[in-house]
Order: sequence, then C-alpha cells, then structure tokens
Amino acid sequence: MIKIITNIKSIMKFQTLFVLSLSVLSAFGFAAEHEVKMLNSGTEGFMVFEPAILKVEVGDTVIFKATDMAHNSASIAGMIPEGADSWNGAMSQDVIVTVNKEGIYVYQCTPHSMMAMVGVIQVGDSSANMAAIQAKVGNLKAGFVTNKERLDNYLGAL
Repeated sequence: MIKIITNIKSIMKFQTLFVLSLSVLSAFGFAAEHEVKMLNSGTEGFMVFEPAILKVEVGDTVIFKATDMAHNSASIAGMIPEGADSWNGAMSQDVIVTVNKEGIYVYQCTPHSMMAMVGVIQVGDSSANMAAIQAKVGNLKAGFVTNKERLDNYLGAL
C-alpha cells in the first residue's frame, strides 16, 4: 500500500513538471523565423529585398541574409511602430531582428535607398501607424532615383 502511494506521488510530480515544461516551451515555441534575402537582382528588379513584403507576428524573428554583398538592413526613423526596437545592420552581414510591437515597419538598404531598396513588415493585423508612415513617404520617395512607385506598391499590398 505504501509503495502504491509513493508511485502515485512520483507520477503526480512528473505530471506537474511535464505540464510546467510545456507551459514554458509554449511561451517560446510559437515564435517563427522568417528569412529575407538582400539581393542585387531579384524577381522584382534590381536592388531588392526578397520577399519585400512580410507578414509576421509579435515575437517572430526576421533574418536579413547577406545573399549578395554590399547591402544592409536598417529601420527607417518614424516608419516603425512607436516604442518598437529600431535596427541598423552592418554592411554585408546577416541582420537578425525580433519584432516586438504590432504595426508596420518600413526598412531600407542604406547605400541603395536612392534605388528604392526598401521593404515592409506587417506585424500582427495592426496598421495603426500607417498614417505616420504615409506622412513620411513623400520625403523618402524624394530621394529615390529609380523605382519611385516601389514603396507605394508595397504599402498598398498590405
């Protein structure tokens, strides 16, 4: 009888630890990784991020792959959600970004921004900061020499 009670207590401890372990893992287990290539040439033309439009969830990680050299990925001030972490990756290096706020993030390759090498990430279903982004689009596009419609097309696809 004592042996049965001891076994039952051991089983209950195991079940409790198992449930706690699942809880901890589930908190981290649902974040996904997404890859964006930094390219000289892609399906949408020259100097592109591929994919250029990405829809993800809060906590997901975006890895900007230095597929072709001489590119970086940098968030654009005023074109990410308020309170979100900005980033400015090094040239010719992979850049890893974990998005921490819902909303729209616009980013660029700094040396190729004049060629409209830009991309857009929508985190969650929110587009609450779209008005703030649209207020800055004109200034950003004024610096584009080519592909002047690219950013409008990307934002319009959300």
